[in-house]
Amino acid sequence: MKRTLITVAPTGAEVPKADCPQLPTTLDELVAEAKACEAAGAAMIHVHVRDDRHRPTLDPGRLRETVSALRENTAMIVQLSTGGSVHDPLDARLDVLRAAPDACSLTCGTVNFGDDVFSNPWPFMAELYRRTQFAGVVPEFELFDLGQVTAMTRLLEEFGPPAGGKVHCDFVLGVPGGLPATVPALVAGVQALPPAVTSWSATGIGRGHLPVLAASLAMGGHLRVGMEDNLFFAPRRPVTGNAELVARAASLANQLQRPVMSPAEARELLGL
Repeated sequence: MKRTLITVAPTGAEVPKADCPQLPTTLDELVAEAKACEAAGAAMIHVHVRDDRHRPTLDPGRLRETVSALRENTAMIVQLSTGGSVHDPLDARLDVLRAAPDACSLTCGTVNFGDDVFSNPWPFMAELYRRTQFAGVVPEFELFDLGQVTAMTRLLEEFGPPAGGKVHCDFVLGVPGGLPATVPALVAGVQALPPAVTSWSATGIGRGHLPVLAASLAMGGHLRVGMEDNLFFAPRRPVTGNAELVARAASLANQLQRPVMSPAEARELLGL
């Protein structure tokens, strides 16, 4: 029976705390949310950090403190975002690896991001990938569009396998500028994956949350859920916390006979 990796993305960089008071933006809030999500079935946490004014930050000290606190309080895989905010400079994003996370995101191309541009030029991607290999940090290749599947393949062909030898990617569907959060879009993305990919997950932004979640389970993929991607549990019913999104995903996985992975099983899946 194939088990399911659930990743929780609790915060993100886009939503202001004032617009969503339940968003975990302080370290204490993030740790409490992580513990609740682990209990609900999450095995990996995708982390964005905020400053004292709840604004996105890549401050090295805060990143190290966050990684340490999550390791002390949970058994989850700690995955830091190297995307940060769309306004963060490329050198600061490269320096995220100095916080020594277990894993990191690695977006495989530049994409329109609403009214902004999420910049990921090839030299930056290649440098980030080489640094993950040197540091022993497992990258999760983030795919917002079909062309980014080709870019991921180029990274693997030019620089070899990632740390740990496993290749895990995540489709992020529904960002204005990328692939829509629909089942046909996910099918097209999965069909384009190269044989080197050993596991994949999918994320549906906003209204696409449930269709993408269900399709991913049905197709043998894994899941990413959380308030970075979706602030509503149902129409006109805001999420009360990340744990309820994780719990629903875990329940659906169990019903489809795809029970959730433990953190230890997730580490094996990702080559940690």
